[in-house]
Amino acid sequence: MAIPLAYNLRNLVVRKTTTVMTALGIALTVAVLISILALVNGLHTTLSTAADPLNIILVRKGSESELVSNFARTIFQDVKFKPGIARGKNGQPLAAMEAVVVIALATASNPDGNNVTVRGIMPESWEMRDSLRITAGRMYQSGRREVIVGQAVAQRYPDAALGKTLRFGRGDWEIVGVFDAGRGAGNSEIFADLNQLAADFQRIDTVSSAHVRATDAVAAAALINDLSGDQRLNVAAISEKDYYDKQTASAAPVEFIGIFVSLIMGIGSGFAAVNTMYAAVARRSREIGTLRVLGFSRASILFSFLVEAVLLSALGGLLGCLLTLPLNGINTGIQNSATFAETAFDFRVDLRTMAMGMAFAVVLGTIGGIFPARMAAKKEILTALREV
Repeated sequence: MAIPLAYNLRNLVVRKTTTVMTALGIALTVAVLISILALVNGLHTTLSTAADPLNIILVRKGSESELVSNFARTIFQDVKFKPGIARGKNGQPLAAMEAVVVIALATASNPDGNNVTVRGIMPESWEMRDSLRITAGRMYQSGRREVIVGQAVAQRYPDAALGKTLRFGRGDWEIVGVFDAGRGAGNSEIFADLNQLAADFQRIDTVSSAHVRATDAVAAAALINDLSGDQRLNVAAISEKDYYDKQTASAAPVEFIGIFVSLIMGIGSGFAAVNTMYAAVARRSREIGTLRVLGFSRASILFSFLVEAVLLSALGGLLGCLLTLPLNGINTGIQNSATFAETAFDFRVDLRTMAMGMAFAVVLGTIGGIFPARMAAKKEILTALREV
């Protein structure tokens, strides 16, 4: 015969001070874990959204990222007419050279500046990025020192507002537009005309990378094999998805530290749950004895006290989820270890993240409740009834 769940709920309500204090300890632990998971989730979403499975990035063989790649322009002419490359609106191959440089922009919290990516692009580059759209101002004009900035750049850096001027390269660049890349990493970049940017940084013969779009998934796989295996080109071809997945490693140290801190806090919260349940068992010896007299088995008592511990931890997990909900959508940035520039993204507290937090809380409750529950179940009837 099982002990009714109402019995456990009543005990949690009657001992509300102890219940609240223990639940808050677990809630703080869960909140730390969910915050870190939301950060990593937001960065991963931003980078994965930037990737199109049909787009392929070419860098010089041995280069880890576009920033350190030195891609000869002459190679591009051999690349753009490879079979399997899609055609653009003008009937030409959807292939483009791009140049990547990094500049420093000051923020209110960091006057010395954070690194921001400036990307020189061609018209085909824009066409291959389906999510891009101008939200304010206009597109830059080719051959002029004009740039458009991503929404995150415009919001995070006071000097990058529409109508202002940035100084880099050989002169001043006017900000003529703001673009939206959806949730993609493009929001953290500044776009300029490829040839003008290359001239300012003395990169007439080389660029950072080439981007091509395949006609379909089969053609994309064939193109990657063909381009990477062509000894004349000496390039490494990788899908955009794989390229950005590697950049998610930027958050690995933060994720490790956060989970480590959560585990340390979890141990503390687990001890708090154990102490709470042991104290409850000590205070309720007569109740336990009475339950045995009424015919409830040792297994029923063990299960009942374990359920009570899990309910207590679940309450803490729920509070932890509620504490982190205001983080959802908050914009922040992290230094990308591949590009050495800041990538802006939003914290994402979604159902999966909260489910992981709740699961962590329930595990804490189970571990914290199993030993007190076992002690309660082992009490002899006469001994339990005599204890005060």
